[in-house]
Amino acid sequence: MNIDRFVFAFAGSAILLSLLLAHFHNPYWLWFTAFVGANLLQSAFTGFCPLAKVLKKVGFKAGNAFN
Repeated sequence: MNIDRFVFAFAGSAILLSLLLAHFHNPYWLWFTAFVGANLLQSAFTGFCPLAKVLKKVGFKAGNAFN
């Protein structure tokens, strides 16, 4: 799995988890959903993703989106 696929899978999982937590636990978890969405939006324009930087240092192979 390359960095791009891991970042997208992680973001999707974080969004779904926070929606479940907001529904069953506390609506304030929607702030986490907003944070993940904002991070995805800014990375689409800037190409900067903190998780991608960490994964690159750990040794994941690069994809096309985050170099």
